[in-house]
Amino acid sequence: MNDKLTMNIFSFFFLLPFLYSISCSGRPGNSGGNVKTETTKKIETQTLDIVRIVTPTDNANVKLNQPIEVELEAISANLMPDSVGIFFEGVHITTLKSESLKCVVAGNIISTTGRKSLRAVLYKDGKQQNQVTRFITVFADQAPKIYGYRVVRTYPHDTRAFTQGLFFDNGFLYESTGQETTSWLREVEIETGRTIRQVNLDPALFGEGATLYNGRIYQITWRDKVGFVYDKATFRQINKIFYSTEGWGLTTVGDKIVLSDGTNILYFHDPETFAVVSKLEVYDNVKKVENLNELEYIEGEIWANIWLTDEIARIDPVSGKVKGYIDLSGIFPQRERNPEAEVLNGIAYDKDTKRIFVTGKMWSRLFEIVVY
Repeated sequence: MNDKLTMNIFSFFFLLPFLYSISCSGRPGNSGGNVKTETTKKIETQTLDIVRIVTPTDNANVKLNQPIEVELEAISANLMPDSVGIFFEGVHITTLKSESLKCVVAGNIISTTGRKSLRAVLYKDGKQQNQVTRFITVFADQAPKIYGYRVVRTYPHDTRAFTQGLFFDNGFLYESTGQETTSWLREVEIETGRTIRQVNLDPALFGEGATLYNGRIYQITWRDKVGFVYDKATFRQINKIFYSTEGWGLTTVGDKIVLSDGTNILYFHDPETFAVVSKLEVYDNVKKVENLNELEYIEGEIWANIWLTDEIARIDPVSGKVKGYIDLSGIFPQRERNPEAEVLNGIAYDKDTKRIFVTGKMWSRLFEIVVY
Protein backbone atom coordinates (compact mmCIF):
# COMPACT_ATOMS: atom_id res chain seq x y z
CA MET A 1 0.00 0.00 0.00
CA ASN A 2 1.54 3.29 -1.01
CA ASP A 3 1.58 6.44 1.14
CA LYS A 4 -1.02 8.22 -1.03
CA LEU A 5 -3.57 5.39 -0.65
CA THR A 6 -2.92 5.17 3.08
CA MET A 7 -3.53 8.91 3.46
CA ASN A 8 -6.85 8.75 1.50
CA ILE A 9 -8.20 5.87 3.61
CA PHE A 10 -7.25 7.68 6.79
CA SER A 11 -8.89 10.90 5.58
CA PHE A 12 -12.13 9.07 4.69
CA PHE A 13 -12.59 7.51 8.12
CA PHE A 14 -11.55 10.73 9.86
CA LEU A 15 -14.13 12.79 7.93
CA LEU A 16 -16.95 10.22 7.99
CA PRO A 17 -18.79 11.60 11.08
CA PHE A 18 -18.60 15.07 9.66
CA LEU A 19 -19.97 13.96 6.29
CA TYR A 20 -22.77 12.05 7.98
CA SER A 21 -23.68 15.18 9.90
CA ILE A 22 -23.97 17.20 6.70
CA SER A 23 -26.02 14.54 4.90
CA CYS A 24 -28.60 14.33 7.71
CA SER A 25 -29.16 17.96 8.59
CA GLY A 26 -28.04 19.97 5.62
CA ARG A 27 -25.53 21.93 7.64
CA PRO A 28 -22.49 21.09 9.84
CA GLY A 29 -22.85 20.61 13.57
CA ASN A 30 -26.35 19.12 13.64
CA SER A 31 -26.46 15.37 13.37
CA GLY A 32 -30.22 14.75 13.33
CA GLY A 33 -33.78 15.56 14.35
CA ASN A 34 -33.38 14.77 18.07
CA VAL A 35 -31.08 17.69 18.71
CA LYS A 36 -33.38 20.07 16.83
CA THR A 37 -36.42 18.93 18.82
CA GLU A 38 -34.63 19.41 22.12
CA THR A 39 -33.54 22.87 21.09
CA THR A 40 -37.12 23.78 20.18
CA LYS A 41 -38.43 22.56 23.52
CA LYS A 42 -35.79 24.54 25.33
CA ILE A 43 -36.79 27.73 23.52
CA GLU A 44 -40.44 27.13 24.29
CA THR A 45 -39.68 26.71 27.97
CA GLN A 46 -37.78 29.97 27.98
CA THR A 47 -40.26 32.05 26.00
CA LEU A 48 -43.75 30.92 26.98
CA ASP A 49 -45.85 31.21 30.12
CA ILE A 50 -43.72 33.80 31.87
CA VAL A 51 -46.53 36.10 32.94
CA ARG A 52 -50.25 36.38 32.44
CA ILE A 53 -52.55 39.38 32.32
CA VAL A 54 -54.83 39.37 35.36
CA THR A 55 -56.72 42.53 34.43
CA PRO A 56 -58.34 43.43 32.18
CA THR A 57 -59.91 40.07 31.41
CA ASP A 58 -60.11 39.01 27.80
CA ASN A 59 -63.05 40.60 25.93
CA ALA A 60 -63.72 42.97 28.84
CA ASN A 61 -66.10 45.87 28.16
CA VAL A 62 -65.05 49.41 29.01
CA LYS A 63 -66.42 52.87 28.31
CA LEU A 64 -64.95 55.60 26.16
CA ASN A 65 -62.45 57.76 28.10
CA GLN A 66 -62.47 55.28 31.00
CA PRO A 67 -59.02 54.45 32.44
CA ILE A 68 -58.01 50.79 32.24
CA GLU A 69 -56.18 49.18 35.15
CA VAL A 70 -53.57 46.70 33.99
CA GLU A 71 -52.14 44.03 36.29
CA LEU A 72 -49.75 41.27 35.30
CA GLU A 73 -48.78 38.21 37.33
CA ALA A 74 -45.56 36.22 37.08
CA ILE A 75 -46.13 32.50 36.64
CA SER A 76 -42.66 31.48 37.78
CA ALA A 77 -40.25 33.43 39.95
CA ASN A 78 -37.35 31.80 38.09
CA LEU A 79 -38.55 33.28 34.82
CA MET A 80 -39.43 36.73 36.12
CA PRO A 81 -38.95 39.28 33.30
CA ASP A 82 -36.64 42.25 33.76
CA SER A 83 -39.18 44.60 32.19
CA VAL A 84 -42.52 44.60 30.41
CA GLY A 85 -43.59 47.05 27.71
CA ILE A 86 -47.31 47.87 27.69
CA PHE A 87 -48.89 48.76 24.32
CA PHE A 88 -52.45 49.89 23.58
CA GLU A 89 -53.43 49.53 19.92
CA GLY A 90 -49.75 49.30 19.05
CA VAL A 91 -48.83 52.52 20.88
CA HIS A 92 -46.31 52.24 23.71
CA ILE A 93 -47.87 53.33 26.99
CA THR A 94 -45.23 52.55 29.62
CA THR A 95 -42.51 50.11 30.65
CA LEU A 96 -42.93 48.16 33.89
CA LYS A 97 -40.12 46.74 36.00
CA SER A 98 -40.34 43.34 37.61
CA GLU A 99 -40.89 44.88 41.06
CA SER A 100 -44.30 46.24 40.06
CA LEU A 101 -46.34 44.75 37.24
CA LYS A 102 -49.22 47.22 37.45
CA CYS A 103 -50.15 50.37 35.56
CA VAL A 104 -53.10 52.40 34.31
CA VAL A 105 -53.87 53.24 30.68
CA ALA A 106 -55.13 56.81 30.95
CA GLY A 107 -58.69 57.61 29.92
CA ASN A 108 -57.61 60.05 27.21
CA ILE A 109 -55.90 57.15 25.44
CA ILE A 110 -59.25 55.33 25.20
CA SER A 111 -60.47 57.81 22.62
CA THR A 112 -62.34 55.68 20.05
CA THR A 113 -64.95 52.97 20.32
CA GLY A 114 -64.47 49.42 19.09
CA ARG A 115 -62.44 46.28 19.67
CA LYS A 116 -58.95 47.18 20.90
CA SER A 117 -55.75 45.32 21.71
CA LEU A 118 -53.72 45.55 24.92
CA ARG A 119 -50.32 43.91 24.62
CA ALA A 120 -47.58 43.15 27.13
CA VAL A 121 -44.10 42.54 25.66
CA LEU A 122 -41.67 40.80 28.03
CA TYR A 123 -37.90 41.25 28.18
CA LYS A 124 -35.28 39.27 30.10
CA ASP A 125 -31.51 39.66 29.95
CA GLY A 126 -31.96 42.29 27.28
CA LYS A 127 -33.89 39.98 24.96
CA GLN A 128 -37.57 39.87 24.09
CA GLN A 129 -39.07 36.72 25.52
CA ASN A 130 -42.69 36.71 24.44
CA GLN A 131 -45.84 38.81 24.39
CA VAL A 132 -49.31 38.43 25.83
CA THR A 133 -52.37 40.09 24.25
CA ARG A 134 -55.80 40.93 25.59
CA PHE A 135 -58.71 42.29 23.57
CA ILE A 136 -61.26 44.69 25.02
CA THR A 137 -64.32 46.42 23.59
CA VAL A 138 -64.81 50.15 24.07
CA PHE A 139 -68.44 51.35 24.15
CA ALA A 140 -69.83 54.88 24.13
CA ASP A 141 -69.68 56.58 27.51
CA GLN A 142 -73.25 57.92 27.31
CA ALA A 143 -76.62 56.59 26.22
CA PRO A 144 -77.62 58.08 22.85
CA LYS A 145 -80.30 60.74 22.80
CA ILE A 146 -83.52 59.83 20.97
CA TYR A 147 -84.71 62.54 18.57
CA GLY A 148 -88.10 63.12 17.00
CA TYR A 149 -88.93 64.93 13.78
CA ARG A 150 -91.41 67.22 12.12
CA VAL A 151 -92.15 67.30 8.38
CA VAL A 152 -91.80 70.82 7.01
CA ARG A 153 -92.53 70.14 3.36
CA THR A 154 -92.79 67.31 0.86
CA TYR A 155 -91.49 67.10 -2.72
CA PRO A 156 -92.10 64.60 -5.53
CA HIS A 157 -89.69 61.65 -5.80
CA ASP A 158 -89.29 59.19 -8.66
CA THR A 159 -90.75 55.84 -7.60
CA ARG A 160 -88.33 54.07 -9.96
CA ALA A 161 -85.38 55.39 -7.93
CA PHE A 162 -83.95 52.68 -5.68
CA THR A 163 -82.20 55.37 -3.63
CA GLN A 164 -78.70 54.49 -2.44
CA GLY A 165 -76.92 57.84 -2.32
CA LEU A 166 -78.21 61.39 -1.89
CA PHE A 167 -76.67 64.82 -1.46
CA PHE A 168 -77.60 68.46 -2.04
CA ASP A 169 -75.47 71.15 -3.69
CA ASN A 170 -76.13 74.62 -5.05
CA GLY A 171 -79.88 74.25 -5.32
CA PHE A 172 -80.02 70.76 -6.81
CA LEU A 173 -80.36 67.23 -5.48
CA TYR A 174 -77.96 64.51 -6.62
CA GLU A 175 -79.10 60.92 -6.37
CA SER A 176 -77.40 57.58 -6.95
CA THR A 177 -79.63 54.54 -7.40
CA GLY A 178 -79.20 50.79 -7.20
CA GLN A 179 -80.23 47.49 -8.74
CA GLU A 180 -78.85 46.02 -11.93
CA THR A 181 -80.12 47.73 -15.11
CA THR A 182 -81.59 50.68 -13.15
CA SER A 183 -78.47 52.17 -11.54
CA TRP A 184 -77.75 55.76 -12.41
CA LEU A 185 -76.47 59.10 -11.16
CA ARG A 186 -78.89 62.00 -11.51
CA GLU A 187 -79.05 65.74 -11.00
CA VAL A 188 -82.63 66.50 -9.91
CA GLU A 189 -84.67 69.67 -9.63
CA ILE A 190 -85.90 69.40 -6.07
CA GLU A 191 -89.16 71.34 -6.45
CA THR A 192 -90.49 69.21 -9.29
CA GLY A 193 -88.46 65.98 -9.10
CA ARG A 194 -87.48 66.52 -12.75
CA THR A 195 -84.21 64.98 -13.93
CA ILE A 196 -81.79 67.58 -15.29
CA ARG A 197 -78.92 65.25 -16.17
CA GLN A 198 -78.33 61.53 -15.85
CA VAL A 199 -75.49 59.03 -16.24
CA ASN A 200 -76.40 55.35 -16.49
CA LEU A 201 -74.13 52.68 -15.05
CA ASP A 202 -73.31 49.50 -16.90
CA PRO A 203 -76.41 47.26 -16.62
CA ALA A 204 -74.40 44.64 -14.69
CA LEU A 205 -73.49 47.08 -11.92
CA PHE A 206 -75.44 47.79 -8.73
CA GLY A 207 -75.04 51.45 -7.80
CA GLU A 208 -74.64 52.63 -4.22
CA GLY A 209 -73.60 55.80 -2.37
CA ALA A 210 -72.44 59.11 -3.82
CA THR A 211 -70.77 62.25 -2.49
CA LEU A 212 -69.18 65.50 -3.66
CA TYR A 213 -65.56 66.49 -3.14
CA ASN A 214 -63.70 69.39 -4.73
CA GLY A 215 -65.99 69.66 -7.75
CA ARG A 216 -66.03 65.92 -8.36
CA ILE A 217 -68.84 63.43 -7.71
CA TYR A 218 -67.81 60.03 -6.36
CA GLN A 219 -70.15 57.08 -6.87
CA ILE A 220 -69.58 53.51 -5.68
CA THR A 221 -71.08 50.10 -6.46
CA TRP A 222 -72.19 47.32 -4.17
CA ARG A 223 -70.10 44.18 -4.69
CA ASP A 224 -67.96 44.96 -7.72
CA LYS A 225 -65.42 46.95 -5.68
CA VAL A 226 -65.27 49.70 -8.29
CA GLY A 227 -66.50 53.27 -8.26
CA PHE A 228 -66.53 56.24 -10.59
CA VAL A 229 -65.46 59.87 -10.38
CA TYR A 230 -67.35 62.46 -12.45
CA ASP A 231 -66.73 66.09 -13.16
CA LYS A 232 -69.75 67.74 -11.51
CA ALA A 233 -69.94 70.51 -14.10
CA THR A 234 -70.18 68.16 -17.09
CA PHE A 235 -71.11 64.75 -15.62
CA ARG A 236 -68.18 63.36 -17.60
CA GLN A 237 -66.44 60.36 -16.00
CA ILE A 238 -62.84 61.30 -15.26
CA ASN A 239 -61.59 58.41 -13.15
CA LYS A 240 -62.27 55.06 -11.53
CA ILE A 241 -61.70 54.14 -7.89
CA PHE A 242 -61.21 50.74 -6.30
CA TYR A 243 -61.74 49.44 -2.77
CA SER A 244 -61.63 46.07 -1.01
CA THR A 245 -64.98 46.03 0.81
CA GLU A 246 -68.58 46.16 -0.24
CA GLY A 247 -69.77 49.67 -1.06
CA TRP A 248 -72.88 51.04 0.69
CA GLY A 249 -72.83 54.73 1.63
CA LEU A 250 -70.52 57.68 0.96
CA THR A 251 -70.04 61.14 2.44
CA THR A 252 -67.31 63.75 2.67
CA VAL A 253 -65.74 64.74 5.99
CA GLY A 254 -63.13 67.46 5.60
CA ASP A 255 -60.51 66.19 3.17
CA LYS A 256 -61.56 62.54 3.44
CA ILE A 257 -64.28 60.47 1.80
CA VAL A 258 -66.05 58.14 4.22
CA LEU A 259 -67.43 54.80 3.05
CA SER A 260 -69.77 52.37 4.80
CA ASP A 261 -69.92 48.67 3.91
CA GLY A 262 -73.00 47.49 5.80
CA THR A 263 -71.09 46.61 8.98
CA ASN A 264 -70.38 48.91 11.93
CA ILE A 265 -67.14 50.15 10.34
CA LEU A 266 -66.60 53.48 8.58
CA TYR A 267 -63.61 53.73 6.23
CA PHE A 268 -61.88 57.08 5.69
CA HIS A 269 -60.39 57.24 2.17
CA ASP A 270 -57.93 59.60 0.55
CA PRO A 271 -59.87 61.25 -2.33
CA GLU A 272 -56.94 61.12 -4.76
CA THR A 273 -55.81 57.51 -4.35
CA PHE A 274 -58.88 56.16 -2.56
CA ALA A 275 -56.55 54.36 -0.17
CA VAL A 276 -57.94 53.73 3.31
CA VAL A 277 -56.36 56.25 5.69
CA SER A 278 -58.20 55.17 8.86
CA LYS A 279 -61.16 53.18 10.14
CA LEU A 280 -63.76 53.86 12.80
CA GLU A 281 -65.86 51.25 14.59
CA VAL A 282 -69.30 52.55 15.54
CA TYR A 283 -70.78 51.67 18.96
CA ASP A 284 -73.42 53.07 21.24
CA ASN A 285 -73.33 52.47 24.99
CA VAL A 286 -74.48 48.84 24.79
CA LYS A 287 -73.75 47.43 21.31
CA LYS A 288 -71.97 47.84 18.04
CA VAL A 289 -74.20 49.55 15.48
CA GLU A 290 -74.25 47.55 12.26
CA ASN A 291 -76.01 47.87 8.89
CA LEU A 292 -74.72 51.42 8.40
CA ASN A 293 -75.95 52.46 4.97
CA GLU A 294 -76.36 55.87 3.29
CA LEU A 295 -74.27 58.62 4.90
CA GLU A 296 -74.41 62.39 5.23
CA TYR A 297 -72.13 64.80 7.10
CA ILE A 298 -74.20 67.33 9.01
CA GLU A 299 -72.79 69.96 11.37
CA GLY A 300 -69.91 67.91 12.74
CA GLU A 301 -71.70 64.54 12.78
CA ILE A 302 -72.00 61.62 10.37
CA TRP A 303 -75.64 60.69 9.94
CA ALA A 304 -76.20 57.10 8.80
CA ASN A 305 -79.33 55.28 7.71
CA ILE A 306 -79.55 51.93 9.49
CA TRP A 307 -80.65 49.44 6.87
CA LEU A 308 -84.01 47.74 7.39
CA THR A 309 -85.07 50.35 9.94
CA ASP A 310 -86.51 53.86 9.92
CA GLU A 311 -83.70 55.07 12.19
CA ILE A 312 -80.80 57.40 11.54
CA ALA A 313 -77.71 57.15 13.74
CA ARG A 314 -75.87 60.38 14.57
CA ILE A 315 -72.20 59.43 14.86
CA ASP A 316 -69.22 61.32 16.26
CA PRO A 317 -66.65 61.11 13.41
CA VAL A 318 -63.75 61.38 15.87
CA SER A 319 -64.64 58.78 18.51
CA GLY A 320 -67.08 56.53 16.67
CA LYS A 321 -69.75 56.72 19.35
CA VAL A 322 -73.41 57.11 18.50
CA LYS A 323 -74.54 60.39 20.01
CA GLY A 324 -78.18 59.94 19.11
CA TYR A 325 -80.85 58.19 17.07
CA ILE A 326 -83.54 59.87 14.99
CA ASP A 327 -86.73 57.81 14.99
CA LEU A 328 -88.46 58.41 11.66
CA SER A 329 -91.02 55.66 11.98
CA GLY A 330 -94.33 56.74 10.50
CA ILE A 331 -92.88 59.31 8.14
CA PHE A 332 -94.02 57.33 5.10
CA PRO A 333 -96.99 54.99 5.62
CA GLN A 334 -96.27 51.30 5.11
CA ARG A 335 -99.26 50.96 2.77
CA GLU A 336 -97.65 53.41 0.34
CA ARG A 337 -94.28 51.68 0.24
CA ASN A 338 -93.22 49.52 -2.68
CA PRO A 339 -93.13 45.90 -1.44
CA GLU A 340 -90.10 45.25 -3.66
CA ALA A 341 -88.07 47.98 -1.94
CA GLU A 342 -86.95 48.35 1.64
CA VAL A 343 -87.14 51.29 3.97
CA LEU A 344 -85.83 54.74 4.62
CA ASN A 345 -82.60 55.42 2.73
CA GLY A 346 -81.30 58.78 1.63
CA ILE A 347 -80.18 61.83 3.62
CA ALA A 348 -79.26 65.20 2.09
CA TYR A 349 -78.28 68.48 3.76
CA ASP A 350 -78.42 72.03 2.45
CA LYS A 351 -75.67 73.62 4.51
CA ASP A 352 -76.60 77.15 3.39
CA THR A 353 -80.20 77.04 4.60
CA LYS A 354 -79.76 74.17 7.14
CA ARG A 355 -82.49 72.15 5.44
CA ILE A 356 -82.52 68.38 5.93
CA PHE A 357 -84.06 66.05 3.33
CA VAL A 358 -84.84 62.33 3.65
CA THR A 359 -86.43 59.74 1.40
CA GLY A 360 -86.48 55.99 0.80
CA LYS A 361 -86.07 53.40 -1.90
CA MET A 362 -88.82 53.81 -4.49
CA TRP A 363 -90.69 56.25 -2.29
CA SER A 364 -93.02 58.70 -4.01
CA ARG A 365 -92.01 61.58 -1.77
CA LEU A 366 -88.95 63.41 -0.52
CA PHE A 367 -89.37 64.97 2.93
CA GLU A 368 -87.88 68.14 4.33
CA ILE A 369 -87.73 67.67 8.10
CA VAL A 370 -86.81 69.43 11.31
CA VAL A 371 -85.21 67.27 14.00
CA TYR A 372 -85.85 67.96 17.67
